[in-house]
Amino acid sequence: MNSFIGTYECKIDAKGRLLVPAPLKKQLSSSLEAGFVLKRSVFQPCLELYPMAEWNQMMEKVNGLNRFVKQNNDFIRRFTAGVKVVEIDNLGRLLVPKDLLLFAQMQKDLVLSSAVNIIEIWDKDLYEKAIDDSVVDFADLAEKVMGNQNDNRNELP
Repeated sequence: MNSFIGTYECKIDAKGRLLVPAPLKKQLSSSLEAGFVLKRSVFQPCLELYPMAEWNQMMEKVNGLNRFVKQNNDFIRRFTAGVKVVEIDNLGRLLVPKDLLLFAQMQKDLVLSSAVNIIEIWDKDLYEKAIDDSVVDFADLAEKVMGNQNDNRNELP
C-alpha cells in the first residue's frame, strides 16, 4: 500500500487539466504506468484519485458484497457513480472530466491533499472551509478515532 504525504496547491485550466506538482508526481511515479481511477468523494465535495492498485483492492471489498441485498446494491451504484479511468500524461497533467469538475465545484485554484493511500482533489475555497469548519473539534475527534486504539505498543508489562 502506498502512503502519500503532503498538501499541494495548483491551478486547473479551462480544458480541465491540472499540472500535478513535481513532489506529488514523484510519489505517484510507481503508479503512472498502471493509471488511476478518479471518483466522487462519498463524504465531501471533492474528488478522490486512486492509484489503480489501490482501486483494485477497494473493488475486491466491494465485490464481496451480496448484490441481492438492496442496501449493498444501492451502495455500489452510488460509490461507483461518475468513476473514470484517468492518466497523468508525459507533461504531468491530469484531465478532470467535466461531470467531476461540476460535482467538486472546481474553479481555478485547487488543493491536492494526501489522504493516506489516495489523493483528494479540492477546490481551494472548499478545502479551506472544510479544514476550518469548527463544527467538529479536532482534538475530540482525534481522541475518539485514535485514542481507544490498543495495539500493544504502548502497554506497560
